[in-house]
Amino acid sequence: MRARGLTAVLLVLATLTGCAQSVDPIERLGRKAAAQVRESAPAPYRRWGLTAPPAPAPAHPARVLPGSPGTGLPPVLDHVPTTDKVVFLTYDDGAERDPRFVDMVRELRLPVSMFLTDSVVGPGYAHFARLRSVGASIQNHTLDHPVLRGLPYAGQRAEICGQQDKLRSRFGLRPRLLRPPYGAYDATTRRAAADCGITALVLWRAAMGPTGLTRAHGPHRLRPGDIIAVAPDETTGPVLRERTTRLLRQVQEQGLTVARLEDYL
Repeated sequence: MRARGLTAVLLVLATLTGCAQSVDPIERLGRKAAAQVRESAPAPYRRWGLTAPPAPAPAHPARVLPGSPGTGLPPVLDHVPTTDKVVFLTYDDGAERDPRFVDMVRELRLPVSMFLTDSVVGPGYAHFARLRSVGASIQNHTLDHPVLRGLPYAGQRAEICGQQDKLRSRFGLRPRLLRPPYGAYDATTRRAAADCGITALVLWRAAMGPTGLTRAHGPHRLRPGDIIAVAPDETTGPVLRERTTRLLRQVQEQGLTVARLEDYL
């Protein structure tokens, strides 16, 4: 009886062991196939036309916000005075709403700043909510995109504060930065901006358009601290993500990387 019982136990164990061995090759095949898929899938940066991922920006940058001593007015900046090897990507208006650009910002972890105009964004605020959810910053570009310079204080304040209120109602925030449309401003603009809670007016030192990169002063080669405006809605040129890729290639070739503007201001 004992012998028969022991034999039965051994048969059961042999059967179980055999089953485990029969599954093992399949499991191994599954793991191998999964590894092959991972190896064949392109890295995120390659999907966006880059040969290397963007280098990380400094973890703890020193804030630099030059003021106007004794005036209480926000400074006007076209670059950030820093020795960090960084530049800053900014986008205006909100006319281009390519959903793939959201994927690009998320996968490359691009620290971009979006300066929005209410009359241009129109019903597209949901797109910018998605961009904000993947790390983009939302800033002020006025309600209706007028030339602010020369307008009376009441008109300038209505344009700036009005967009502050719109962005607060849409996103629950009041931006600290303003880009005056066309880069046009005067002392009244700065006074109205200060009264609306703006801490700096942001212009640009370089621009990326359909024909490539241009720089306001000196050679086209970028310099640390440059604020770059990526031109909006270029219907005759490359789409937004393609212009961004071309710009990122130049940034990398020149030994720079992209940092978040708001971390420095």
